[in-house]
Amino acid sequence: MKIVSLRKAIFFFSATLISTNALAQTSELSNSLEEWFLKHLSEENTDKFSPDKTIKLSDISSTQKIVWDAWKKANDAFEEEKLAPVRSINLADSGEWHIPASLESDAVMKYYWGSKGEKPEKGYPLFLYLHGSGDPDREWSNGLYFAKTFADSSSVYFVPRIPRTGEYYRWWQKGKQYAWEKLLRQTLANDEIDPDRIYFFGISEGGYGSQRLASFYADYLAAAGPMAGGEPLANAPAENCRNIAFSLRTGDKDYGFYRDKLTGYTKAAFDSLQNLHPGGYIHNIELIPGRGHHIDYLPTTPWLSAFKRNPYPSKVSWEDFEMDGIHRTGFYNIQVIKRPDDRLRTRYEMNIYANTVNITVDNVEYKTIETDSRWGIALKFERTYTPATSGIFRIYLNSALVDLNRPVNVIVNGKKYFSGKLKCTLDNMIESCAEYHDPRRIYPASVTIDLIN
Repeated sequence: MKIVSLRKAIFFFSATLISTNALAQTSELSNSLEEWFLKHLSEENTDKFSPDKTIKLSDISSTQKIVWDAWKKANDAFEEEKLAPVRSINLADSGEWHIPASLESDAVMKYYWGSKGEKPEKGYPLFLYLHGSGDPDREWSNGLYFAKTFADSSSVYFVPRIPRTGEYYRWWQKGKQYAWEKLLRQTLANDEIDPDRIYFFGISEGGYGSQRLASFYADYLAAAGPMAGGEPLANAPAENCRNIAFSLRTGDKDYGFYRDKLTGYTKAAFDSLQNLHPGGYIHNIELIPGRGHHIDYLPTTPWLSAFKRNPYPSKVSWEDFEMDGIHRTGFYNIQVIKRPDDRLRTRYEMNIYANTVNITVDNVEYKTIETDSRWGIALKFERTYTPATSGIFRIYLNSALVDLNRPVNVIVNGKKYFSGKLKCTLDNMIESCAEYHDPRRIYPASVTIDLIN
């Protein structure tokens, strides 16, 4: 009996020692990750995380949690203007973000921030509302009223005031891109927000802005809903809205800046894409009979709120376009390392089926075929596609996209670039987290493609 008891004691001591060592190693890793992420946020980081390590398939979930927890801690520790804790929108809590002078001089974005209804189990849906081009204080006040009254509870609203005004001052410019990416990063790291229920919408100038942002940031969105707008499609390629729900409602007599005509062109584009890709382009685009620039705004957010994001679509269409001189560096599970041609746009088409990732990469050239005679606005376009012969990009993969237990094939422009089992690594998780800032996109595996080779 004494020998048995001694063996039990030795086993218990050994198990405790292993558990203690594992906890210490996890804590050490978490601290190292937090330090690396802080450097990344401060734009001081140029080196890969070291040491990298291979992750067993059975350990992917637990390692993703360690990475995400470290990312959240780094965001908490990062010195910047933070969103306040969520309180009722009826309290009209406001704050302000200073936009870096390198992006926009003397620009301060004031905003309202608040919730309505009880927080759902998975977190609040988030609505970004962009106002029109009238008096900014009045428009901002109207935005707060809409946030309180639109029938989309439970939800959280971010209602910004345009930082400055002027003849050519828009929601999609690079100073505002800084704000939207900060909003996405901070809210995605906030457990009170549902990462799969983010919605952008706006009215008039906010309609133009939200249409562009929908195409630019579609991979973060469940749905988007511009109203009383209508952008030329070169500014907001409809193809990028594959996998989200898209609403655009404009009066059929809203002739200002050809909003009626451009809304019609957008509808035709989405209708065509939906016919080509059934289920891929859910949309509700309507020219409202007898209405001018003022329409009923109430139907949009209830329609939007019915949709959730699919963070892992097996089919992705992305026209990589610049917005105020800035390109996205990633979209869904694609990360651009070197663009094929800085003078042109690039189109990526990805289709994953039966553990084969098939991608086409094309350079895109636009030709204007209809121009407004009064202001010279380019209204309609034709595009020419030619296969890209240079450029480097990475495809991130996880078990929602492929079976990680089996070999994977990656084919780009008809050429097989990879065939075999994927290696899951810590670096893939860290780098995808740093790229997307998204709890859903901490990818364990990747394949890097150099189109020259």
